[in-house]
Amino acid sequence: MAKKSVKAETVMVFGAHSDDFVIGAGGTVAKYVQDKITVISIVFSYGEKSHPWLKEKIVQQIRSQETYEASNFLKCKTIFFNLKEGKFIEEYHSKNIEPELIKIMEKYHPSKLFTHSAEDPHPDHQAINQLTLNLLNKLTFKPVVYGYSIWNPLSIKNKYPVLYEDITTTFSLKLNALKFYRSQRYNAIYPLIVLIYYRALRSGLKIGTKFAEQFYLIT
Repeated sequence: MAKKSVKAETVMVFGAHSDDFVIGAGGTVAKYVQDKITVISIVFSYGEKSHPWLKEKIVQQIRSQETYEASNFLKCKTIFFNLKEGKFIEEYHSKNIEPELIKIMEKYHPSKLFTHSAEDPHPDHQAINQLTLNLLNKLTFKPVVYGYSIWNPLSIKNKYPVLYEDITTTFSLKLNALKFYRSQRYNAIYPLIVLIYYRALRSGLKIGTKFAEQFYLIT
């Protein structure tokens, strides 16, 4: 009798902008891929406002190309949605994004879903956190949902991270993936690089490794 095939595990990462999934969880993405887990990054915006002196289509081309290069490097998949910055909630409904997103999630059934922390001060990041929570009630399954940080150095509301991932062997992959975001060097990468190192070292110290990423249980 033939053995029943086991469906490969899938993990999803929601990010408001093209580089968020690498900044917040890039080391974990690389680690999961090495563990033969399928990782899918959902990017909700091309981030046209990052270069207001350029036409929107040009910025979309630049930022999507950078993201696909980073995704290929990390060996994960990326799916884009075209929401305008500052108007995520409004456009999420007006463009009827939710049914398509539910369809994608029902297809892959991710065991874990990483999304933005509610404590992140960026309004688009807060919007994705809110949309994630609303979406969960409409799925036929319940993934474990974790929050990751971008612009908030510390978590005040959540005292204890419930998930630490040892990224000692994949931290360099995360840093190299960030190099593909050439258009974001001065917008996000350089301003955040010290915080990225600080978080990785601090989290690693918590679990006795060199580098780690920490995530907070949302639901």
